[in-house]
Amino acid sequence: MPLSPGDKLGPYEILEPVAAGGMGEVYRARDTRLDRVVAIKVSKEQFSGRFEQEARAVAALNHPHICQLYDVGPNYLVMEFVEGVALKGPLPLEKAIDYAGQILDALDAAHQKGITHRDLKPANILVTKSGNGTLVLTSNTFKPPTR
Repeated sequence: MPLSPGDKLGPYEILEPVAAGGMGEVYRARDTRLDRVVAIKVSKEQFSGRFEQEARAVAALNHPHICQLYDVGPNYLVMEFVEGVALKGPLPLEKAIDYAGQILDALDAAHQKGITHRDLKPANILVTKSGNGTLVLTSNTFKPPTR
């Protein structure tokens, strides 16, 4: 069920819808406890135990080019709100090399912790006004290390 501006999801107040897809919806929201803007991805389904394990692994990542995970609910993720647009081409060679370096650095940081990105594509990379590329999380984007 879509959320509307003013709706509450725990301590988060929905401000506006941002995107929708096959897996669910994304909203810009306000964390009423910390008074900060966040992104909330609401899944169409309840999360599984496997998802919980993935969320813990992703929360352990701390990198300037990986979107931070702040909180999880029964069917939603609360993440850093990244002001940006999805990566689009064609790009000038110099810009493509710059973004590739940023993305590879982020992937290296994840791989160092045994975490694999499973859905690397332009739609999951946001480019900010400052020209940084940030990997965006979805409920199935990162695969945690196997134990």
